[in-house]
Amino acid sequence: EVTALVGPSGGGKSTIAKLLAGFWDQSSGTISIGGIDTRNISFKQLAEEISFVSQDNFLFDVSIRDNIRIGKPDATEDEIIAAAKAAHCHEFISKLPDGYNTKAGEAGGAMSGGERQRITLARAILKPASTIILDEATSSVDPENEHLLIKAIKELTKNKTLITIAHRLSTVREADKIIVIDKGRIAEEGNHEELMKQEGIYKHFIEIRKKSIGWQI
Repeated sequence: EVTALVGPSGGGKSTIAKLLAGFWDQSSGTISIGGIDTRNISFKQLAEEISFVSQDNFLFDVSIRDNIRIGKPDATEDEIIAAAKAAHCHEFISKLPDGYNTKAGEAGGAMSGGERQRITLARAILKPASTIILDEATSSVDPENEHLLIKAIKELTKNKTLITIAHRLSTVREADKIIVIDKGRIAEEGNHEELMKQEGIYKHFIEIRKKSIGWQI
């Protein structure tokens, strides 16, 4: 199932994502995966089950091949290329002077924001994780390439659980479930059609986004 977390900035969306990924321990309540409290799962096992792609994509100063291979250290060359094609980054990688041997630069500085995001998505596609968390995973991508990222995300989430934090309508409206977070609490819950029938935060959020598309400077 695809679940989207939306809501005002500072409402707690990224905090929820980091708690789910085990980056922090909750101070109260329970987080369960497959009915098992995450506090009873080792961090190593939790890291194997969850693939986390954030808006602050980090690449190491090694080859693009090795950056993708982090998702599956024993991956074959064919698997790496297949993941890159699924994430729609194979084409631009192939055009680089050293192809997959090209170094990403310190913290991925040799790549653009959109290129870094596609490479980290390729890494996530390669990783055999059951749960995918995307925290603003298309934030650095221009509108022309956004549709490529959406295709990559669809490839990434086949037969997996996806939790996505996004502000763009295109990555939210097709979710099976949308959860609106406001001030650390669930304010609304439903799919796009259900929430648009309510005079709530989500409908207001969508109407503002639609108006902003037509803004010009």
